[in-house]
Amino acid sequence: MKTSVFISILLLFFSAKHKEIRKVQINGFAQGTTYHVTYYAPDSIVVKHQIDSILNKIDSSLSLYKPYSLINQFNSAKEGLSVDDHFKKVINYALDTYRQTTGYFDITVYPLTDAWGFGPVKKNEQPSAEKIQSLLSCIGSYRLYWQQDKLMKKEPCVQLDANGIAQGYSVDVLADFLERNGIKNYLVELGGEIRIKGRKYPQNEKMTVAIEAPGENAEKPIIQQKLWIEDGAITTSGTYRRYYETKKMRVSHLMNPLTGYPGNNELISVSVYAKDAMTADAYDNALMIMGLKKALAFIEKRNDMEAFFIYRSSDGTIRDTTSQGFYEFLKP
Repeated sequence: MKTSVFISILLLFFSAKHKEIRKVQINGFAQGTTYHVTYYAPDSIVVKHQIDSILNKIDSSLSLYKPYSLINQFNSAKEGLSVDDHFKKVINYALDTYRQTTGYFDITVYPLTDAWGFGPVKKNEQPSAEKIQSLLSCIGSYRLYWQQDKLMKKEPCVQLDANGIAQGYSVDVLADFLERNGIKNYLVELGGEIRIKGRKYPQNEKMTVAIEAPGENAEKPIIQQKLWIEDGAITTSGTYRRYYETKKMRVSHLMNPLTGYPGNNELISVSVYAKDAMTADAYDNALMIMGLKKALAFIEKRNDMEAFFIYRSSDGTIRDTTSQGFYEFLKP
Protein backbone atom coordinates (compact mmCIF):
# COMPACT_ATOMS: atom_id res chain seq x y z
CA MET A 1 0.00 0.00 0.00
CA LYS A 2 2.77 2.44 0.94
CA THR A 3 4.68 1.55 -2.23
CA SER A 4 1.69 2.33 -4.48
CA VAL A 5 1.12 5.68 -2.73
CA PHE A 6 4.80 6.54 -3.17
CA ILE A 7 4.66 5.67 -6.88
CA SER A 8 1.53 7.81 -7.31
CA ILE A 9 3.26 10.79 -5.69
CA LEU A 10 6.27 10.30 -7.95
CA LEU A 11 4.05 10.17 -11.04
CA LEU A 12 2.30 13.37 -9.99
CA PHE A 13 5.64 15.06 -9.34
CA PHE A 14 7.13 14.13 -12.70
CA SER A 15 3.88 15.00 -14.47
CA ALA A 16 3.86 18.50 -12.91
CA LYS A 17 7.57 18.96 -13.51
CA HIS A 18 7.27 18.19 -17.20
CA LYS A 19 4.01 20.02 -17.77
CA GLU A 20 4.39 22.35 -20.69
CA ILE A 21 4.61 26.07 -20.01
CA ARG A 22 1.83 27.98 -21.76
CA LYS A 23 0.89 31.56 -22.40
CA VAL A 24 -1.91 32.97 -20.22
CA GLN A 25 -3.57 36.28 -21.09
CA ILE A 26 -5.94 38.34 -18.95
CA ASN A 27 -7.57 41.49 -20.29
CA GLY A 28 -9.91 43.96 -18.64
CA PHE A 29 -10.90 47.54 -17.93
CA ALA A 30 -9.80 49.63 -14.94
CA GLN A 31 -8.86 53.20 -14.02
CA GLY A 32 -10.60 54.57 -17.09
CA THR A 33 -8.47 52.50 -19.46
CA THR A 34 -7.63 48.92 -20.43
CA TYR A 35 -5.21 46.46 -18.89
CA HIS A 36 -3.44 43.41 -20.30
CA VAL A 37 -1.59 40.79 -18.26
CA THR A 38 0.41 38.11 -20.04
CA TYR A 39 2.38 35.43 -18.22
CA TYR A 40 3.95 32.05 -18.93
CA ALA A 41 3.26 29.16 -16.56
CA PRO A 42 2.08 25.52 -16.54
CA ASP A 43 -1.38 26.55 -15.28
CA SER A 44 -3.65 29.56 -14.82
CA ILE A 45 -2.11 30.46 -11.47
CA VAL A 46 -3.55 33.98 -11.45
CA VAL A 47 -7.04 34.69 -12.81
CA LYS A 48 -9.05 37.75 -13.85
CA HIS A 49 -11.12 38.26 -10.70
CA GLN A 50 -7.91 38.49 -8.65
CA ILE A 51 -6.53 41.22 -10.94
CA ASP A 52 -9.83 43.10 -10.87
CA SER A 53 -9.99 42.90 -7.08
CA ILE A 54 -6.51 44.39 -6.69
CA LEU A 55 -7.25 47.23 -9.09
CA ASN A 56 -10.60 47.97 -7.41
CA LYS A 57 -8.85 48.37 -4.07
CA ILE A 58 -6.31 50.76 -5.57
CA ASP A 59 -9.12 52.74 -7.24
CA SER A 60 -10.93 52.99 -3.90
CA SER A 61 -7.82 54.67 -2.59
CA LEU A 62 -6.49 56.80 -5.44
CA SER A 63 -9.08 57.33 -8.18
CA LEU A 64 -10.53 60.81 -8.70
CA TYR A 65 -13.39 59.17 -10.61
CA LYS A 66 -14.67 57.25 -7.56
CA PRO A 67 -16.64 59.70 -5.36
CA TYR A 68 -16.00 57.57 -2.27
CA SER A 69 -12.23 57.18 -2.81
CA LEU A 70 -9.75 58.23 -0.15
CA ILE A 71 -8.17 60.80 -2.47
CA ASN A 72 -11.55 62.52 -2.96
CA GLN A 73 -12.15 62.41 0.79
CA PHE A 74 -8.75 64.00 1.35
CA ASN A 75 -9.41 66.68 -1.27
CA SER A 76 -12.67 67.57 0.49
CA ALA A 77 -11.14 67.58 3.96
CA LYS A 78 -10.04 70.81 5.64
CA GLU A 79 -7.05 69.40 7.48
CA GLY A 80 -6.26 65.79 6.60
CA LEU A 81 -7.26 62.15 6.53
CA SER A 82 -6.17 58.71 7.77
CA VAL A 83 -5.13 56.71 4.70
CA ASP A 84 -4.40 53.12 3.65
CA ASP A 85 -1.11 51.53 2.58
CA HIS A 86 -1.68 52.17 -1.14
CA PHE A 87 -2.18 55.88 -0.48
CA LYS A 88 0.79 56.06 1.87
CA LYS A 89 3.21 54.40 -0.55
CA VAL A 90 2.18 56.60 -3.47
CA ILE A 91 2.33 59.82 -1.43
CA ASN A 92 5.75 59.03 0.01
CA TYR A 93 7.15 58.29 -3.43
CA ALA A 94 5.48 61.39 -4.85
CA LEU A 95 7.06 63.54 -2.14
CA ASP A 96 10.48 62.11 -2.94
CA THR A 97 9.97 62.69 -6.67
CA TYR A 98 8.91 66.28 -5.94
CA ARG A 99 12.22 66.85 -4.17
CA GLN A 100 14.32 65.05 -6.80
CA THR A 101 12.76 67.03 -9.66
CA THR A 102 12.73 70.37 -7.76
CA GLY A 103 8.98 70.64 -8.14
CA TYR A 104 8.46 69.59 -11.76
CA PHE A 105 6.51 66.60 -10.46
CA ASP A 106 3.91 67.65 -7.91
CA ILE A 107 1.00 65.52 -6.71
CA THR A 108 -0.79 68.64 -5.37
CA VAL A 109 -1.46 69.77 -8.95
CA TYR A 110 -5.19 68.89 -8.89
CA PRO A 111 -6.53 72.48 -8.64
CA LEU A 112 -4.76 73.22 -11.93
CA THR A 113 -5.84 69.95 -13.57
CA ASP A 114 -9.43 70.75 -12.66
CA ALA A 115 -9.29 74.42 -13.66
CA TRP A 116 -7.92 73.61 -17.12
CA GLY A 117 -10.68 71.05 -17.78
CA PHE A 118 -8.94 67.72 -17.21
CA GLY A 119 -10.65 66.73 -13.96
CA PRO A 120 -13.72 64.49 -13.58
CA VAL A 121 -15.97 67.49 -14.34
CA LYS A 122 -15.28 69.16 -17.69
CA LYS A 123 -14.94 72.94 -17.84
CA ASN A 124 -16.04 75.11 -20.76
CA GLU A 125 -13.79 78.07 -20.02
CA GLN A 126 -10.08 78.44 -19.47
CA PRO A 127 -8.96 79.95 -16.16
CA SER A 128 -7.92 83.60 -16.15
CA ALA A 129 -4.42 84.71 -15.26
CA GLU A 130 -5.78 85.94 -11.91
CA LYS A 131 -7.39 82.56 -11.23
CA ILE A 132 -4.17 80.71 -12.03
CA GLN A 133 -2.20 82.97 -9.73
CA SER A 134 -4.64 82.32 -6.89
CA LEU A 135 -4.48 78.55 -7.47
CA LEU A 136 -0.68 78.55 -7.20
CA SER A 137 -1.11 79.32 -3.49
CA CYS A 138 -2.63 75.83 -3.19
CA ILE A 139 0.13 74.05 -5.14
CA GLY A 140 3.30 72.60 -3.62
CA SER A 141 4.00 69.23 -2.01
CA TYR A 142 5.75 71.02 0.86
CA ARG A 143 2.20 71.83 1.98
CA LEU A 144 1.72 68.15 2.89
CA TYR A 145 2.98 66.43 6.04
CA TRP A 146 2.39 63.26 8.04
CA GLN A 147 0.85 63.05 11.47
CA GLN A 148 1.38 59.35 12.16
CA ASP A 149 -0.89 57.56 9.60
CA LYS A 150 -2.79 60.74 8.84
CA LEU A 151 -1.85 62.84 5.83
CA MET A 152 -2.25 66.51 6.66
CA LYS A 153 -2.48 69.65 4.52
CA LYS A 154 -1.28 73.11 5.54
CA GLU A 155 -4.12 74.85 3.65
CA PRO A 156 -7.66 73.56 3.04
CA CYS A 157 -7.35 74.26 -0.71
CA VAL A 158 -4.53 71.69 -1.17
CA GLN A 159 -5.82 68.84 -3.35
CA LEU A 160 -4.16 65.80 -4.88
CA ASP A 161 -4.07 64.31 -8.37
CA ALA A 162 -2.36 60.90 -8.43
CA ASN A 163 -2.90 60.27 -12.15
CA GLY A 164 0.75 60.96 -12.88
CA ILE A 165 1.91 58.08 -10.71
CA ALA A 166 -1.02 55.78 -9.78
CA GLN A 167 -1.05 53.68 -12.96
CA GLY A 168 2.65 52.93 -12.64
CA TYR A 169 2.10 52.00 -9.01
CA SER A 170 -0.83 49.76 -10.00
CA VAL A 171 1.37 47.96 -12.55
CA ASP A 172 3.98 47.31 -9.84
CA VAL A 173 1.35 45.95 -7.45
CA LEU A 174 0.13 43.52 -10.12
CA ALA A 175 3.69 42.50 -11.02
CA ASP A 176 4.52 41.86 -7.36
CA PHE A 177 1.34 39.76 -7.04
CA LEU A 178 2.40 37.61 -10.01
CA GLU A 179 5.85 37.09 -8.51
CA ARG A 180 4.42 36.13 -5.12
CA ASN A 181 2.50 33.42 -6.97
CA GLY A 182 5.66 32.01 -8.48
CA ILE A 183 5.33 33.57 -11.93
CA LYS A 184 8.75 34.49 -13.31
CA ASN A 185 7.96 35.46 -16.89
CA TYR A 186 5.33 38.14 -17.47
CA LEU A 187 4.25 41.43 -19.03
CA VAL A 188 1.82 43.72 -17.20
CA GLU A 189 0.33 46.71 -19.04
CA LEU A 190 -2.17 49.27 -17.77
CA GLY A 191 -2.99 52.36 -19.82
CA GLY A 192 0.28 52.02 -21.73
CA GLU A 193 2.44 51.69 -18.60
CA ILE A 194 4.39 48.42 -18.76
CA ARG A 195 6.48 46.20 -16.54
CA ILE A 196 8.28 43.12 -17.83
CA LYS A 197 10.19 40.22 -16.38
CA GLY A 198 11.63 37.17 -18.10
CA ARG A 199 11.07 35.94 -21.64
CA LYS A 200 8.47 34.70 -24.08
CA TYR A 201 7.95 30.96 -24.38
CA PRO A 202 8.50 28.68 -26.22
CA GLN A 203 10.65 31.09 -28.28
CA ASN A 204 12.84 32.01 -25.27
CA GLU A 205 13.04 35.56 -26.65
CA LYS A 206 13.06 38.92 -24.92
CA MET A 207 9.68 40.62 -24.82
CA THR A 208 9.13 43.57 -27.15
CA VAL A 209 7.59 46.98 -26.56
CA ALA A 210 6.69 49.51 -29.25
CA ILE A 211 6.92 53.27 -28.75
CA GLU A 212 4.33 55.15 -30.78
CA ALA A 213 5.00 58.20 -32.88
CA PRO A 214 2.48 61.03 -32.89
CA GLY A 215 -0.17 60.47 -35.57
CA GLU A 216 -3.67 61.50 -36.53
CA ASN A 217 -5.26 58.06 -36.06
CA ALA A 218 -5.08 56.64 -32.53
CA GLU A 219 -6.55 53.35 -33.78
CA LYS A 220 -3.62 52.85 -36.20
CA PRO A 221 -0.54 54.09 -34.34
CA ILE A 222 2.76 54.60 -36.10
CA ILE A 223 5.68 52.76 -34.50
CA GLN A 224 8.59 55.11 -33.80
CA GLN A 225 10.84 52.60 -32.05
CA LYS A 226 10.84 48.97 -30.96
CA LEU A 227 12.42 47.91 -27.67
CA TRP A 228 13.56 44.55 -26.30
CA ILE A 229 13.33 44.33 -22.50
CA GLU A 230 13.98 41.43 -20.14
CA ASP A 231 13.53 43.08 -16.75
CA GLY A 232 12.11 46.48 -15.84
CA ALA A 233 9.41 48.99 -16.70
CA ILE A 234 8.73 51.37 -19.56
CA THR A 235 6.17 54.17 -19.38
CA THR A 236 5.34 57.02 -21.72
CA SER A 237 4.01 60.53 -21.20
CA GLY A 238 2.99 62.67 -24.17
CA THR A 239 0.95 65.61 -25.37
CA TYR A 240 -0.49 64.09 -28.54
CA ARG A 241 -3.39 62.15 -27.01
CA ARG A 242 -5.02 64.21 -24.25
CA TYR A 243 -5.38 67.83 -25.28
CA TYR A 244 -7.80 70.35 -26.70
CA GLU A 245 -7.30 73.36 -28.91
CA THR A 246 -8.55 76.92 -28.55
CA LYS A 247 -8.07 79.97 -30.76
CA LYS A 248 -5.08 80.99 -28.70
CA MET A 249 -3.34 77.74 -27.77
CA ARG A 250 -3.17 73.97 -27.66
CA VAL A 251 -3.95 72.88 -24.11
CA SER A 252 -2.24 69.71 -22.88
CA HIS A 253 -3.33 67.69 -19.83
CA LEU A 254 0.23 67.93 -18.48
CA MET A 255 0.37 70.84 -16.04
CA ASN A 256 3.48 72.77 -15.09
CA PRO A 257 3.06 73.13 -11.30
CA LEU A 258 5.65 75.91 -11.22
CA THR A 259 3.80 78.23 -13.61
CA GLY A 260 0.19 77.07 -13.39
CA TYR A 261 -0.04 76.62 -17.15
CA PRO A 262 -0.07 73.47 -19.34
CA GLY A 263 3.36 72.29 -20.40
CA ASN A 264 4.46 73.93 -23.64
CA ASN A 265 7.83 73.05 -25.15
CA GLU A 266 9.35 71.04 -28.01
CA LEU A 267 8.76 67.65 -26.38
CA ILE A 268 6.00 65.48 -27.85
CA SER A 269 6.59 62.39 -25.71
CA VAL A 270 9.04 60.89 -23.23
CA SER A 271 9.39 57.17 -22.60
CA VAL A 272 11.24 56.27 -19.41
CA TYR A 273 12.86 52.96 -18.50
CA ALA A 274 13.31 52.14 -14.82
CA LYS A 275 13.37 49.01 -12.68
CA ASP A 276 9.80 49.67 -11.50
CA ALA A 277 6.79 51.29 -13.17
CA MET A 278 6.04 53.81 -10.41
CA THR A 279 9.46 55.40 -10.89
CA ALA A 280 9.14 55.51 -14.67
CA ASP A 281 5.57 56.85 -14.49
CA ALA A 282 6.38 59.69 -12.10
CA TYR A 283 9.51 60.85 -13.90
CA ASP A 284 8.11 60.74 -17.45
CA ASN A 285 5.71 63.55 -16.51
CA ALA A 286 8.44 65.65 -14.89
CA LEU A 287 10.74 65.24 -17.89
CA MET A 288 7.97 66.34 -20.26
CA ILE A 289 7.54 69.58 -18.34
CA MET A 290 11.31 70.25 -18.15
CA GLY A 291 11.82 70.41 -21.91
CA LEU A 292 14.40 68.48 -23.93
CA LYS A 293 17.68 70.11 -22.87
CA LYS A 294 16.99 70.10 -19.15
CA ALA A 295 15.35 66.65 -19.23
CA LEU A 296 18.26 65.04 -21.09
CA ALA A 297 20.78 66.58 -18.68
CA PHE A 298 18.68 65.39 -15.72
CA ILE A 299 18.39 61.80 -16.97
CA GLU A 300 22.11 61.49 -17.81
CA LYS A 301 22.94 62.22 -14.17
CA ARG A 302 20.78 59.32 -13.00
CA ASN A 303 21.96 55.72 -12.91
CA ASP A 304 18.50 54.28 -12.17
CA MET A 305 16.63 55.25 -15.36
CA GLU A 306 16.96 55.93 -19.09
CA ALA A 307 14.76 57.86 -21.52
CA PHE A 308 13.69 58.12 -25.16
CA PHE A 309 12.50 61.54 -26.39
CA ILE A 310 10.35 62.46 -29.38
CA TYR A 311 10.40 66.18 -30.10
CA ARG A 312 9.63 68.81 -32.70
CA SER A 313 12.78 70.56 -33.92
CA SER A 314 13.04 74.25 -34.69
CA ASP A 315 12.39 73.58 -38.38
CA GLY A 316 9.13 71.76 -37.54
CA THR A 317 10.32 68.21 -38.25
CA ILE A 318 9.71 65.42 -35.73
CA ARG A 319 12.88 63.84 -34.40
CA ASP A 320 13.97 61.58 -31.56
CA THR A 321 16.95 61.17 -29.26
CA THR A 322 17.84 59.03 -26.25
CA SER A 323 19.90 59.00 -23.12
CA GLN A 324 23.15 57.07 -23.54
CA GLY A 325 22.05 53.94 -21.67
CA PHE A 326 18.80 53.57 -23.61
CA TYR A 327 20.59 52.10 -26.62
CA GLU A 328 20.83 48.67 -24.98
CA PHE A 329 17.04 48.26 -25.33
CA LEU A 330 17.18 48.84 -29.09
CA LYS A 331 18.87 45.47 -29.69
CA PRO A 332 17.14 42.03 -29.53
